[in-house]
Amino acid sequence: MTKILFVIPLILMASSASAQTKKEGHDECARDVSRYCRAQMQDGDQIILACLKQNRAKISKACQQKLTSHGQ
Repeated sequence: MTKILFVIPLILMASSASAQTKKEGHDECARDVSRYCRAQMQDGDQIILACLKQNRAKISKACQQKLTSHGQ
């Protein structure tokens, strides 16, 4: 679970020109990552981002909005 605290913000910062705080990314997508992308958590940020995008129809509206706001 502690990896989520570091992975989500890295994903969001990598996919955006503007830096985001750790808490922002964690709040929106942490539950979705642990629910739908748990198997990919050790595979790196881009793999997790791809997993979230692949499961877009299932993830929370807040996480969907966060991905969209970062051009994903």
